Amino acid sequence: MNDENPQQPLTYKDSGVDIDAGDALVDAIKPLAASTRRPGADAALGGFGGLFDLKAAGFSDPILVSGADGVGTKLLVAIETGMHETVGVDLVAMCVNDILAQGAEPLFFLDYFATGRLEPGVAAKVVAGVAEGCRQAGCALVGGETAEMPGMYGANHYDMAGFAVGAVERGAVLPRTSEMAAGDVLIALPSSGPHSNGYSLVRKIVERSGLGWSDAAPFAEGATVGEALLAPTRIYVKALLPLIRAGKLKGLAHITGGGITENTPRMLPDHLKPKIDLEAWAFPPVFEWMQKIGQISDTEMLRTFNCGVGMIVSVAADDVMDVLSALAEADESAFVIGEVAEA
Repeated sequence: MNDENPQQPLTYKDSGVDIDAGDALVDAIKPLAASTRRPGADAALGGFGGLFDLKAAGFSDPILVSGADGVGTKLLVAIETGMHETVGVDLVAMCVNDILAQGAEPLFFLDYFATGRLEPGVAAKVVAGVAEGCRQAGCALVGGETAEMPGMYGANHYDMAGFAVGAVERGAVLPRTSEMAAGDVLIALPSSGPHSNGYSLVRKIVERSGLGWSDAAPFAEGATVGEALLAPTRIYVKALLPLIRAGKLKGLAHITGGGITENTPRMLPDHLKPKIDLEAWAFPPVFEWMQKIGQISDTEMLRTFNCGVGMIVSVAADDVMDVLSALAEADESAFVIGEVAEA
């Protein structure tokens, strides 16, 4: 030991990781997770894994469907504005809407939150959004992981990933490609805005416009640019699950990265293609504004953004009125956006 250069004992906190902050966050999350209880899960936290009882959830011969996703660079908008309340909803939505497209009921969800320095208040707001998304989707928040990694992320930055598991009875998996045919009708469900896709371009457009996140949004009355662009991704589970179970939907396309152009064909067999009627709807104001500021072509808009359409479903022509009526009762302003045609 060199008495002239005494060395202090090091702790994990000295390296930038605060275990006490992590424990405080877990305590804050427990009531949020408890609020998402559903049959099959008690939403208890603290174990090494989350448990789920498929029998208690009412399934007899289920196939599990899983999905994982993130929120992308939309997180930078949340970080730069200090508005962290809605990105957790985005995280759940991106996962549960995907497994819904396979006909599955979302059952449980886990999240991964990584940051350079854990701020329990910020993380609790994010996880509160996750819990809200789970309640909207009817799935249980059964666990997750929080990682404090100084040097990997900046002190105020964080990233998230989500993992959803659902189930569908054997024989009810979507899409039902063998039943699809030319003449089937495509019905669109509206989005709440860009959802969680295209934000690298969104941020460039905002920069070009000269507006700041706290400036009034020219495309959303009464909201700032940041507030409007942080509108959470819509979750379509409660509106569509009854129609899936009734056998009214042949396929679903979640309109995410790749837009309407790339995602709609994913639910169809190779011998069929979607025929979208571009006159069936008008781009909502946020998309019109972005297209004008960015001087973006229609083609680029349709393959980058959802352009106001969050989900497209395929139904038999005879079922169109029943489906539209059911969606109206579920407060969905759905509309016919096209049809299925021979490829």
